[in-house]
Amino acid sequence: MSQLSSPVNDATNLLLHAFDDYNASFSDITRRGRRRFESGDRAGMRADVVARIELYDRRIDELIGRLDERLAGRLFSRSVWKEIRASFDQRVAGKLDAELYKTWFNTVSRRLFKTRGVDARIEFVALDIEPTDRITHPVSRHVYAVGNSLADTFRRLLDDFPFAVTYADIDADAERLARRLQSEMARVDETAVNNIELLTTVFYREGRAYLVGRAFARDRYLPCVIALVMENGTLRADALLCRRLQVSILFGFTFSYFLADLPTVGDTVVFLRTLLPDKPVDELYTVLGRTKQGKTDRYRAFFRHLELTGDEAMVKAEGKPGMVMQVFTLPSYPLVFKLLRDRFDPAKTIRREQVIERYHMVYQHDRVGRLIDAQEFKDLRFPRDRFSPSLRDELLEGCSRLVHLDDDSLVIKHCWVERRVRPLNLYLDEVDEGLARQAVLDMGQALKDLARSNIFAGDLLPKNFGVTRSGRVVFYDYDELMLLTECCFRRMPRSTDYVDIYSPEPWYSVADNDVFPEEFPRFMGLPKPLMKVFSEAHGELFDADWWLGLQKRIRSGEAMDVPPYNDEARLGKR
Repeated sequence: MSQLSSPVNDATNLLLHAFDDYNASFSDITRRGRRRFESGDRAGMRADVVARIELYDRRIDELIGRLDERLAGRLFSRSVWKEIRASFDQRVAGKLDAELYKTWFNTVSRRLFKTRGVDARIEFVALDIEPTDRITHPVSRHVYAVGNSLADTFRRLLDDFPFAVTYADIDADAERLARRLQSEMARVDETAVNNIELLTTVFYREGRAYLVGRAFARDRYLPCVIALVMENGTLRADALLCRRLQVSILFGFTFSYFLADLPTVGDTVVFLRTLLPDKPVDELYTVLGRTKQGKTDRYRAFFRHLELTGDEAMVKAEGKPGMVMQVFTLPSYPLVFKLLRDRFDPAKTIRREQVIERYHMVYQHDRVGRLIDAQEFKDLRFPRDRFSPSLRDELLEGCSRLVHLDDDSLVIKHCWVERRVRPLNLYLDEVDEGLARQAVLDMGQALKDLARSNIFAGDLLPKNFGVTRSGRVVFYDYDELMLLTECCFRRMPRSTDYVDIYSPEPWYSVADNDVFPEEFPRFMGLPKPLMKVFSEAHGELFDADWWLGLQKRIRSGEAMDVPPYNDEARLGKR
């Protein structure tokens, strides 16, 4: 027996048991989603999402301490970790969620060895595979054969998902669901529903519960996602989502993570991809709360694509250059990489640590479909020749604290990675009048949605907003973002003194958090015709009283509803 076999086995056991303990705690928090929903405790649901995010790093830190005790002077031995990796690989082989275990291993390895890029000897890489392709295990689900009455089927279906509260009118809900599904089937030239299948796990987020599945007709199937809400102490079916676009938005990268107590995760991801075949695997893992696995798969998919694209060069991201961030992208792949500049534009008084705090705040806040999920990456290693000399020099000069060359590689010490969207200012110049009006109207709705979630965007220039593939307007520049309750909304003081009126500087005092909504139109930078469209639909955004009233409601503890679907998906009134 090898002299190292006992420490290697002990370390392997520690790694496995620590992940199982973490996973059990993850499930314990997740299971509270049902109780939070039944009691209408949206604040508690939000707190659970944050607690679950923080759990991973806390458990990793505890594990490293125990490994240090067991391995002692061998904790930083690469030869030992090479053996631990082999042992760990053997132990997790065949597990449905083996990729979650491997990502757990990688987190420990990378923290110990401060790995730049990857080291296949002491971590799991597998850039050449799509791990979920190996999963053939069917996810747990209920299947309902539709007889003579689709409404009766929905009645049975709702009965199979009991809650501690009762439906206000379950028969009426079943009728409305049946009418909507029949209407959606007719839209795709199907006349009858043969069966419906739903995952046995209920998904909870932002005060709602979702039954997720699909409905089958003769020649095709449609997504079938039922949204349930609590209203006056009773339960009600609020919406039925049958279109891929609706479901894609629901599971999108601009929302917070679901509380869904899944016995295994990989099989659920495989099922969700039958509903959303164009949705990246990494985004599905992430929206299910498995953020580290989401990062792993995002890294894997991007660098696999990088290898397949030959000599395609990284370029500066389109749009007006940021005063705080330098941003680059690979044109053929929908991600952007955002790096903090060494020196901000003089117009920006914010400090580096404040920017980082705001990105962390967004990570943990309810994003209500209007803030892009920004994942933090460290020590990324790119092929040096994939950057043009001009971009490479710009990064080395403008972000020298974060970027350096290492032989044939360009190494980035720290950055955020986001899905690429079309900057709104460019989009408005490219589309016809109808689409431009629609985008401006949705920009106003985005500001209202954010405000109702206690977020004030700060900088309202169109360059800080983007348009997603689904046509939704989102916000992605977080350096001036703040909690709405931290703002001081004021009306503009009036002056009759011509000296004051013509003064280039305000004649009144202005504190850091003072906000004057009347001034918004001057600084939004919209063309006059579009500014008129915006003002007619969202003129209250220029009124300090609207913001103060909203602020008062938030401070009182009121949780304002921001549905993740539009009226088209909602069911008719009873």
